[in-house]
Amino acid sequence: MTITKGLGSVGRVIRVAAPVALLLLLLAPGMVAAQEEAMISGADTSWMLMSTGLVLFMTAGLAFFYGGLVTSKNVLNTMMMSFITFGFAGVLWAVAGYSLAFGGEGPFVGNLSMAFLNGVGLQPNGTIPDILYMAFQGTFYIITAALISGAVIGRMKFGPYITFISLWGLLVYAPVCHWVWNSNGWIAGMGALDFAGGAVVHVNAGAAAFASAIVLGKRSEYGRHAMLPHNVPFVLLGAGILWFGWMGFNGGSAVAANEIAALGVVNTMLAPAGTLVVWSLLDVAFAKHITAVGAATGIVVGLVAVTPAAGFVSPMASIAIGAIAAFPSYFIIRWRAGTRLDDSLDVFAAHGVGGATGALLTGVFATVGAEGLVAGNPAQVGIQAITILAVFVYSALGSVVILKVIQLVSALRPASDAERRGMDLISHGEEGYATGDGAVLILDEELNGGSAATAA
Repeated sequence: MTITKGLGSVGRVIRVAAPVALLLLLLAPGMVAAQEEAMISGADTSWMLMSTGLVLFMTAGLAFFYGGLVTSKNVLNTMMMSFITFGFAGVLWAVAGYSLAFGGEGPFVGNLSMAFLNGVGLQPNGTIPDILYMAFQGTFYIITAALISGAVIGRMKFGPYITFISLWGLLVYAPVCHWVWNSNGWIAGMGALDFAGGAVVHVNAGAAAFASAIVLGKRSEYGRHAMLPHNVPFVLLGAGILWFGWMGFNGGSAVAANEIAALGVVNTMLAPAGTLVVWSLLDVAFAKHITAVGAATGIVVGLVAVTPAAGFVSPMASIAIGAIAAFPSYFIIRWRAGTRLDDSLDVFAAHGVGGATGALLTGVFATVGAEGLVAGNPAQVGIQAITILAVFVYSALGSVVILKVIQLVSALRPASDAERRGMDLISHGEEGYATGDGAVLILDEELNGGSAATAA
């Protein structure tokens, strides 16, 4: 009697539970989808959308910064060297760069599993859509390629330049990015600290610029004529746009709208302020004036220096980093001006040296989410030094090899008389500024040293 009664109870439970189980089974896919949607944060996505736009805008700011520093006959070519990266670097990042940087599990380079954005869609990557993370990282890829142009302006043919930055992005930037920012990378495995690209962006670009300046040699007029900035307001405008966009560069590297993003933005405000104060004092001591170009350069050096540290240090430490970083960059710029090294816009001093200084000081001052020297971990400074050395050597050697290979196919520079006429006309058939009542028609024969032009 008792057994029969118990079996009856079990039967009633089964009759009730079975429909419920079936209903749950039918609803399971929707529940999973809902859970995935819940993983994407609206706040984080909004901040990363803004940050992606801010960093992309930085490349336009760089064009104005670089464009103002050159002579008027090279302004369009200089600015176009930045703007062209939107196209070639942007497309190559989607085609293969992102996969080489963030795909795979090897220590040195990714694979092509995500080539042509295969599998990169709206699914969560952390708390934001995967495709948004790809785009954010792509803006770094674009501006890093553009930074190099400051070392070769006024003398590098446009076609070989595009070829160089295209190959460099895939063969140098993507592997370095994998080393440092992919969790499987060998530098990431050491525990290196690079919050937003001190090594990946700035040391990398600075090394490529240094190598490129050596391979191309000096401009035909270098050391013979004063090549003064033709538009200092452009330089100040560019520096202001860069500072504004850098809020997304560093703040966005938190990949969330959280307290670390706030720390990154605050440090991005304060570090260049520290650099600007020290740079101004150095200008007074050595140039007897606080120059506008010097102020703009100091701001950029401070932004570069705080980049690896932005999410790891306190606000007061960021001021110290900015102030300290002014010294090596300032004096290397002064030293370089007296040498045969024609790094036209001092990319090596501002980005290479500034990035290396910031990376080392990150190992000193890190106290947020990581421990540096001041927190009792002196080994971090050594890890940072290894990172800087590895990235610099690989980028410099890789750049030399790429340029030499291109040189086998095409000359890197135009003829010296054409170079003296200005790269705007040679490369684009345009002038930055009208020089008369009408436009000037330049024939191919004149660009190639042939017959005279016809004036309109």
